[in-house]
Amino acid sequence: MLFEELYEENYKIVYGYLLSLSKNENISKDLTSDTFLKAFEKISTFKGNSKISTWLCQIAKNEYLQYLRKHKKTDSIEECSDIADTERIEDIVQDKTMAITIHKLLHDLEEPYKEVFVLKVFAELGYKDIACIFEKTEIWARVTYHRARLKIIERLGDKNEK
Repeated sequence: MLFEELYEENYKIVYGYLLSLSKNENISKDLTSDTFLKAFEKISTFKGNSKISTWLCQIAKNEYLQYLRKHKKTDSIEECSDIADTERIEDIVQDKTMAITIHKLLHDLEEPYKEVFVLKVFAELGYKDIACIFEKTEIWARVTYHRARLKIIERLGDKNEK
């Protein structure tokens, strides 16, 4: 596979994943470029034990963590708008306004729930790939995602009650 093809096929996944973590388009674009540069340098280390997109998301995660350490970035949390808790989380994030609300709720969600939810919903990775990133079992990934969904739904309900 040519590196250009790798970039074209995986740019949206990596960018989307980084955007969901950073919530900043410019940072996400920069980190996406850094991710592909690092991937290009390290392509010989890719063993093929997972999808290439999973490997790239792992690199992206490391680039983002490195960015946070370098900039000691902290985000402020803004108040969320009301949404109906009867809707499926996956359907809500399709609407841009609702996606912003979910991102704000995700900001407060503890790890690993936050990252697993982001990988599943925004990066559209499968449970097997998520398990590979965390070096856990597929069942762990499924349970963690389910718990993350429940926590978000609960917090959406809390926002509606206020």
